[in-house]
Amino acid sequence: MKNLYITDLDKTLLRSNLTVSDYSVKIWNTLAAQDIKLTVATARSAPKTLELLKELKLHHPLIVMDGAMIISPEGEILLCNALHEAITQEILTCGRRFDLEPFVIGLDIDGTERFRYGKTNQLQQTLLHEYRNDKRLQHDSSLNALHKNIKIVYIDQKESLEALYEVLHETFGDAIEIKFAKDPYIDGYFLTVLHLHGDKAHALQKLLEMGYDDLQITAFGDSHNDIGMFDIAHRKIAVANAVEELKAVATEILPHTNDEDGVARYLQGQYGLR
Repeated sequence: MKNLYITDLDKTLLRSNLTVSDYSVKIWNTLAAQDIKLTVATARSAPKTLELLKELKLHHPLIVMDGAMIISPEGEILLCNALHEAITQEILTCGRRFDLEPFVIGLDIDGTERFRYGKTNQLQQTLLHEYRNDKRLQHDSSLNALHKNIKIVYIDQKESLEALYEVLHETFGDAIEIKFAKDPYIDGYFLTVLHLHGDKAHALQKLLEMGYDDLQITAFGDSHNDIGMFDIAHRKIAVANAVEELKAVATEILPHTNDEDGVARYLQGQYGLR
């Protein structure tokens, strides 16, 4: 059976300095030239994903925005599962009951991708500093919904977000996807609200329906948002630096981290490349 290899980016394929090493580029492009099917599933935006992977030969659709979008290698949107404006406004209202303001990430009416923010806490300010050169950033003091709302992201301490999680769950039930977890890389918790089908698992299932359903899926990851993708994959491979929850459901744990090119080393071994 032919294979489809799908990898997360941050802390998996990308090194910690957000680059793809020359070694990984060489392995990826050598296999792509042999018609080995390679793609990614990432929480990053479409433009940033294509920028980070500009040295790679991309021949297959890419899953971006945590699975809310699938794009072509040229950046065309093939699938977009977004929250309606009215639902997003309701979610924002719920958050304000606890004096919480999120990031709202999605598309304007003209299709321009936005990363909208209003009042911020220290954790959010730290993240904004990392994104300071991102052209998507848009300050909105009243923080309203976008035309298509792909991700609503709250960042705070656990206690501050638990009450909001309960209210959102009670208010919307199974109509939305809510992810609530400790971030493995910063001292805080993320509460992310998505369209019901806006995660990597649903996106991977849709990708398979685009003509890849006869392939054996090998997925690489490092964190909690890769668990759903692992549920679908035949081979579930965690890099050495992955969180313990992902390692627990992996079929294989690599001896190498993202900074040691774990994904590329695995692929090289599979195909005997020199």
